[in-house]
Amino acid sequence: MEPIQKSMKEWVRNSNLQEQLDKAKQELLSDPLVQTFLQKYSDVTDEMIEQGLVKLYEFQKERHHCLECPGLSACPNMMKGYQPEAVISRGSIDLHYRACSLKEEVEQQKLQQQLMKSLYVPRDILDASFESLDRSTEREEASRKALAFAMSASPGEEGQGLYFYGKFGVGKTHMMGAIMNALKSRKIESLIVYTPDFFREMKQAIGDGTFQEKLDMVKQAKVLILDDIGAETISGWIRDDVLGAILQHRMLEKLPTLFTSNYDYEELEEHLAYSERGGIEELKAKRIMERIKHFTTFVRVDGKNRREK
Repeated sequence: MEPIQKSMKEWVRNSNLQEQLDKAKQELLSDPLVQTFLQKYSDVTDEMIEQGLVKLYEFQKERHHCLECPGLSACPNMMKGYQPEAVISRGSIDLHYRACSLKEEVEQQKLQQQLMKSLYVPRDILDASFESLDRSTEREEASRKALAFAMSASPGEEGQGLYFYGKFGVGKTHMMGAIMNALKSRKIESLIVYTPDFFREMKQAIGDGTFQEKLDMVKQAKVLILDDIGAETISGWIRDDVLGAILQHRMLEKLPTLFTSNYDYEELEEHLAYSERGGIEELKAKRIMERIKHFTTFVRVDGKNRREK
C-alpha cells in the first residue's frame, strides 16, 4: 500500500499547495464513508477534523480497499485482514481495527485445527470422518460405539473411554480420526499419540529437560488416544513412571482415554509384565491394566486388512 506520508508529500510538491490541500480535504470529507462517520458523531468539531485528517484519510483509503477486496492473501491494508473503524476517543478522531470476515474465518479454522492434535500419527488420519468409514458388517458395532462416544463424551465429568482391539490394518486408527473430527465439531480438544514413538521420545526428553512438559501435555489432554499400545518396547520405567502417571492423572480428573491395540486386555497385561531386566512383574502390570479395564469399554474391530492390495 502507498504510504500516507508519500501521498502527503506529493500534495506538497504541487505549486498550488493550499488549493490542492483544500480540494483533497473536500474530497475526503464528502466521501460517503467519511460522511457516515461524521453523521454518527454529531459532536465532531472542525478542530477535531483538522487534527484528524491523516486518520480520516487512512480510514477512507483502507475501507475502500475492503469494498474492492482482492482476497485475504492480497489484502493491501497496513494490517492484513483488518479493517479500520473511525471513532471518537478522548476528544480526538482515532481508528480501531477489527478483523474482517475473511480473517475471522481463517482464525476460526486455525482454532478448529488446534482442537485436533497428533504426535507421530499420519496427517491423513485427521481427515477421517464417520461418513468415510468402512460400513461393512464386521465393523458396524465398532463404528456405532465410536460414534456414540464422540457424541456423548464429557471430559471432566465422565472419564469412560474405549479400547479398540483388532488385527493389523482393520481400521482402528481411522476410526479414532473420525472420533476426533466429531469431537472437534463439539469444540472438544483431542490428542492422538502413536505410542511407540512417544515412549521413545520420553526417554530422550530426560536428557533435554522437556520430560515434564511433554508428560503434562499428554496427561492433561481433554480426550487422549493412545494408538497402537503394546507395539512399544516396554520397560519398568515407561510402564510405571510414564504410562502409569498418565493414567493415574486422567482417572482422577475424569478425562477419557481411548486405546487401539493388536493385543486384547490379557495379552497387553502379559506385554506390560515384562521387565527390561528380564524378569516378570505381574503385579505392576496388573495395576496398570486395572486402570485401563475399569475406564474403557472393550471394542473388537474385525474385518480384513485394509492395507492389503
